[in-house]
Parts: sequence; C-alpha cells; structure tokens
Amino acid sequence: MTSGHLILCCGRVLLPGDKTSWGVEVGFGGQAEGILGLFIWKEAYILEYPNRPRNKHSTLPFHDLFLTLFNPLNGNKKRPTGPAAARKKLGPHGGQQTLSPQELRRDIIQRFISRWRKEVGNDIYPAFRLIIPEKDRDRAMYGLKEKTIGKLLVKIMKIDKNSEDGFNLLNWKLPGQSMASRMAGDFAGRCYEVISKRPIRTDVGNMTIQEVNDKLDVLAATSKEDEQIPVLEEFYRNMNPEELMWLIRIILRQMKVGATERTFFEIWHPDAESLFSISSSLRRVCWELYDPNVRLEADEARVTLMQCFQPQLAQFQMHSFPKMIERMRLSPDDPTFWIEEKLDGERIQLHMMSDDSIPGGKRFGFWSRKAKDYTYLYGNGFYDENGALTRHLKDAFADGVDNIILDGEMITWDPEQDAPLPFGTLKTAALSEQRNPFSATGQRPLFRIFDILYLNDKALTRYTLRDRRRALEASIKPVHRRLEVHTYEIGNSAADIEPQLRKVVAEASEGLVLKNPNSPYRLNDRHDDWMKVKPEYMTEFGESLDCVVIGGYYGSGKRGGGLASFLCGLRVDEAQVRQGASPMKCYSFLKVGGGFTAPDYANIRHHTDGKWKDWNPKKPPTEFIELAGGDAQYERPDVWIRPDESVVLCVKAASVTPSDQFRLGLTVRFPRFKRLRMDKDWKSALSIQEFMDLKANAEREQKEKEFKIDNSRRKRAKRAVKKPLTIAGYDESKRAGFTGPSGHVFEGMNFFVITDSVEPEKKSKLELEQLIKANGGKIYQTHTAAPNTLCIAERSMNC
Repeated sequence: MTSGHLILCCGRVLLPGDKTSWGVEVGFGGQAEGILGLFIWKEAYILEYPNRPRNKHSTLPFHDLFLTLFNPLNGNKKRPTGPAAARKKLGPHGGQQTLSPQELRRDIIQRFISRWRKEVGNDIYPAFRLIIPEKDRDRAMYGLKEKTIGKLLVKIMKIDKNSEDGFNLLNWKLPGQSMASRMAGDFAGRCYEVISKRPIRTDVGNMTIQEVNDKLDVLAATSKEDEQIPVLEEFYRNMNPEELMWLIRIILRQMKVGATERTFFEIWHPDAESLFSISSSLRRVCWELYDPNVRLEADEARVTLMQCFQPQLAQFQMHSFPKMIERMRLSPDDPTFWIEEKLDGERIQLHMMSDDSIPGGKRFGFWSRKAKDYTYLYGNGFYDENGALTRHLKDAFADGVDNIILDGEMITWDPEQDAPLPFGTLKTAALSEQRNPFSATGQRPLFRIFDILYLNDKALTRYTLRDRRRALEASIKPVHRRLEVHTYEIGNSAADIEPQLRKVVAEASEGLVLKNPNSPYRLNDRHDDWMKVKPEYMTEFGESLDCVVIGGYYGSGKRGGGLASFLCGLRVDEAQVRQGASPMKCYSFLKVGGGFTAPDYANIRHHTDGKWKDWNPKKPPTEFIELAGGDAQYERPDVWIRPDESVVLCVKAASVTPSDQFRLGLTVRFPRFKRLRMDKDWKSALSIQEFMDLKANAEREQKEKEFKIDNSRRKRAKRAVKKPLTIAGYDESKRAGFTGPSGHVFEGMNFFVITDSVEPEKKSKLELEQLIKANGGKIYQTHTAAPNTLCIAERSMNC
C-alpha cells in the first residue's frame, strides 16, 4: 500500500502532510496503517459517488440526537400500545392527544428528518450512521466489548479498579449498590452513573455529528489500547455524561430506541428499504435516495452482483402443523409443500462473476446474513491460496454460467464421521482448511445451497421457488462435501411432517423448514411462505428432568440486575459416595435460562436469598460441585449454592448431546424451564445413574412414540383487561380546581407538568397544575397540544 513515504490513493500520489479530499492530513507512525486504510477507503467512495448529495451547512450538534430523537423515542416506547392507546385522551382542561404510540414514533422521526433537510441538507448519512449503527457496514467493528470499554474508562477517569465504581464498571452485569442495582445489565447506564460522579462537562458538549463520526472512524481503525485511550479521552473531555452514555451505546451498536431501521428508511424515502434489502449498504441508501420524489427504476430495485442483499427468513412456528400449513396459503390446484432440514450453520450468500483480472477468470464474494464479508475466509477466486472453499469449486458450475448468486448455509463437515458439526466450529474449520487445503480428514466448510437469486445477468427473485430450483439444478455441478444442493421432501399434509421431524431430531439437527414451492423470493422479509419447525417446541424428546440448581449467572439487558440463568447438576452415585465423595456432590450437567417468567425468578429468589456465594476460581467448591475442564472450569457460574440449600427445577429439553463443557460429558439441547419442584429437594433430584437410565428408556421408546406439537409452548397468557390510559399523576376525580387567576405571572404561557416536584419542597403534579393556573398559565397533558409549551419535570427532559 505504501512505497517509502508515498501513497497512491485513487489515482494520485499523497505525501506526508498532504490532505485528502475530505480534509484530513496524511501522516505516518502509531495508527498510520489503520488510518491510512481509512483515508483510501473514503477517497474511493468519493470517486464512486460524484453526484452524492452535499450538505449546505454543518451537521447538527451530537447532543441533538438524544435530545430530539433518542430520548423522545424511548419515552414513547414506555407508553401503552394497542387499541386503548389509540383512543382520544382528555386532560384536565380538555386538551386532546389523538396520536397512537406508533403515530407519535413516526412524528418524532419525521420532525428530526425534516429539520435535517432544512437546517443541514440532503446528506443524512452522517446522522444515520449514529442512529442505526448496527446497519452501517462501512465502519469496521471497533473490537470493543463492555469489559474492554470498562477497563479503558477506569484508566481514563483514574478510578481504582477495586473501588465501588471500578468494580461496577468491570462487573456491569452484577447488581451493585444504590442506582447500580437498577443499572445492572445495562452497561451504558452503568457508565452514565459512574461518569456522572466525575464529569469534565456538566452541560452538553459542542461536538457535531460529523466530528463524532470522524473520531469513531479513527477509533474503528485502531486496535491497541494506547491508541484507543486518546480517542475516548477526547470524547470524555468534550461530552457530558448523557452524551457519553449514548456514544457507548453507538459503539456497542445497542441502541434500542423503540424504532427499527425500517421506520427510519420509510420516512426518509419510499424506496429506501428496498434498496437496503438488495445492497445492505446504508451509504447507498443515503447517497442515492436523497430526494423522495425521485424513485428507483425497476432494474435498480433488484439483486445485483457483488452487492450483499438482505435474505428472506423463515417465519416462527405456529401452534400446530395444520395451522402452519394453513398459514402457508398453498394453492388449491397444487397443495404440496417442501420440507427441508434446518441446518446448524451460518446463512451465507455466494456471488460469482466473470473477471479476467482474477486467475481462473471468476471472482467470488461471500457475505453473511448480517452483511459481514467472508470473502477473505472462503476465497475470491479458484486460485486464491487463502480460500478455504473456492479452490475446490473449479468444476462446480455448468458450462455457460457466467455469473450467479446463491443462497445457502455454510456448515462444518467432519469427513471422518461424515456428519455435520455444531455451528461454533465453522470458523475454526475454515481457518484449518486454509492451512491444509487438501486434507482428506480435516474438518472443512461445506456450502449447502437451497436457493438461487441471479443467473447470467437475470434476477430470479420474482420466479417461483420451483422454477428457481430448476435453474439451480441446471447451473450447479455438486462437489462432494464442498458445495452441494440441499435436498427436500415433498409434503401433502401435516402428517407428512412427522417422519421427517423424527429423522432430523434423532440426528440432533436444528429442525425443519417448510416452504411453499409457488412463492417468490421475498428480500428482507420473514414471511409465511417459509415456516420453521424447531425441536425445542416438541414434547417427543422433552423428557422432564428434575435437576438441582448448583450455580447462577447474572443477566444483561431486560434481565440485568439478577440471576438470569442457572447451572444444574446431577447427584453423584452411591458408589462414588462410598469412595469418599460427599453425598451432595454434583456434576455440572446443563445451563438453563429460557422459559422463566418474572414470578418464577421471584420464587427462586425467595427460596435461595442469602444462600448464594461468589464463585472463587482459586478456591472452587469441589466438595459440592465438579465442573468440566479441570482448572479451566468450563461454564463457571458467577455464584454457587450448596445443594441442600438450593431448589430443584423441572427442565424440558429436546435431545441429549455429547459436550465437553459439562462434567457429565453429556448435556441436553434446548433446555427450557417448566416449573419449580417445591415437592422435591436435592436428595430426590436426578442422579447420574438415574439420568443414564432415563436416557436409555427414552431411546427405546423413541421409535414408538408419535410427535406432537407442545401446545403449551405457544399458549398465550390471558391478557389482563386493559384499563383506560390516564396521564401520570392525573386523577379524574381530583381535577385541578380553577376559580380564576390570582396572579398574572404565567399569563399567555402553556405548560405540561410531567412529574411531581421533590425539591425545594414536595408538591404533587396536581398541586403544581393548580399553582400554574392560579397565576394565569394554561395546562396541557402533552407538549404537542399547544405551541411553545413548557415542560415541568423533576429531571431534565426534552420536550
């Protein structure tokens, strides 16, 4: 890339000190390699989009994002939804709010976008990169997870890592003291709490959205701590705690503001979602579709070679097989459907096109469902020495195939067992294949194709699945255990699903996918044309297992602040007790976190409160618990509990599978909590020998049993009758009385009282409203009901 101190960048030579066309000076040393790649990448995009929109004014301040967009959206997210929320609500003085939460969400986004167009210009790409960062494929991953960011913040703020704040940052999933308890599992919120105690700025900073983007580009181009700290330090100096909280959410790509990219795209441009579906490029959406009145041409709204599209996804399972068939809306003239095995791998799309500049004349591209480019791993041509797959595909395409786009699953194949391996082994197998490309025994990537979207310059998405399949079979010459066409069975009724399900679950497969052969390919859609059936929804292999809890793991997100999943064990047998083992000793067996409700968690807390102990890796409680992995302590819990002080869980599972992660050497797939067994204690919980006997019996009975859908898996809890929505603090029976103003200090002013006041003296929302009206002010129950409405709240809130 460099020669001495010269850089060839997009057709011109750059010297140290020169500026690129986007205004950044070229330099060397420290971060030079990563930053240099960033320079060249931006220069290339500028040349690729000469007619891109250009903003007339500077981008908005970064703090405007959360003041006018993120915070209002989060506030709206907490509002009731459904028909009751859509009804008109009357405030104490007749003010009406007619917008539903969905309408209000769109209104918030519409106002932000309209303001951007008016005050900044038509290039909204800088803002969208921060609003929906998880869709920005142009910026590399930062390589920063919560733990790493916590360590960097501890150093930047010079916090003792053993102090309460240092501990809370580094152990963010664990509940702490005071506010930390409420912030457990919310890393950005935990950071806000710690930064608020030692801010450099208390008011909002003056960094613009573009300046934040430029710094984030630099951060993404770094990989070493001594390069990352200066960037984060600059953010710390120029942002207040709330700005930093949102910045951390952007870095983690965990926004959760109650609006998806679809809503933003739809409001920005009517064709934005379509273009993103075929390109996965946020930049293209923003730079090609900046004028809502200019629509995409028909040939522009189709899949394109070497442009990653958003694939079709399978719909979630319904209550029963007949219901699923009904939802597929099969044609009365052709009521058949296809049954495919659901593969345990990574969804991958393969693009191949003629290119004389590539040895062998064919260029390849590979992308994941999330638009991650895996070409470096699987190969860009037949003679790519680093390609784990393409070097084996020289004879994989029929004569006359110039270009093609295939949709399928990349799985790991073990030639010695002639069987697939779990998804987690895929990257390791691909890297091994790069090093040993012609090994006959090594694990390897195998691409199973189930669809074709493009062939010889023609998009096939509008054709039926049956027609696409014919095109696929005519275009591909399978390469054994390298590239194969995925098989399917034809079904005519719900009864035809059972034997196929029995087969795949017995082989520890992911499940099934049912497909309507007369359906088109629906980009970026989860549609009833494809329906998945997974074994965790079945009762066949779901023998209930009563296991004692021996460990716990703290959760994150909505389950933050408490134990979210549990390590269960099996009691040792009498033979081991006679040899000196404690009767209470348990072998680790499974980890379960699914199926719990809030009352379930509360019940477990009630019976185990005060009995949990922190797990000390240096002094593990081997008298009671034995983990796998020896000193490595696989599946080590955050806390542990003595079996005689614990509870017994009834767990349902799909099948038994070998595992080196648990001491038993076996575990279960898809474990799911069913109920708490308060009628049992550790002595009556499952032992190792009892489980082995149960396993043997289940395998004997397997051939005789019939599959059935576990209806209880999808039973919906009865919904509570919705109460009429009332404004917080507003009681219809206690309407603020009004006998005429006694003062005029608030004459002509409009107010929206949101909360009670705490300081300097406690006053309820009702009392505040009475006080305002007594001095000539008008009260509304929404900030949009009247112009220039002032919001009154205990904490600073944007209106």
